[in-house]
Amino acid sequence: MHGTDATQAGTTLPQPKGRPDHFWEDLVAGDVIHTAGMTITDAHLVQWAGLTGDLVSLHLDETYAAATPFGQRIAHGPLTLSLGLGLMTQTGYFSNVVAWLGLDEVRATAPVFIGDTIHVEAAVALARETKKPEQGIWTIDYSVLKQDGSTVMTFSSSFIIKRK
Repeated sequence: MHGTDATQAGTTLPQPKGRPDHFWEDLVAGDVIHTAGMTITDAHLVQWAGLTGDLVSLHLDETYAAATPFGQRIAHGPLTLSLGLGLMTQTGYFSNVVAWLGLDEVRATAPVFIGDTIHVEAAVALARETKKPEQGIWTIDYSVLKQDGSTVMTFSSSFIIKRK
């Protein structure tokens, strides 16, 4: 009976462990979260373009992109933003989201190329109670960085989170 409190020959078997169950109280203003990284591939650009209809030559046409100031294809800005949000989701802190309230101050500050590895460093700017005692709000300032530590995008995002 793996995964239960049952014992076998007098030994308690380990309980299965999943993603941590985080609540509003688990983060306070000033906390900083670092995510894992993700290396951007051609498949990301092609799939994003197909999914969204964002079929811009700068992202898909190597010949066109070579003649731009970037000298090569770059990732879509909204793709970088979405991957930043997704990388944060992988941290487990969003297991009790009630609602996503939106984005503010989105800035693309540098290009992301195929082969770049991005990660997020996110600071909790605000953790406040709401009128509903079972909910709180987090406002998180995201910085999406490349492997060399340079910032490629910044934005702020707010969420309603369940309280304990």
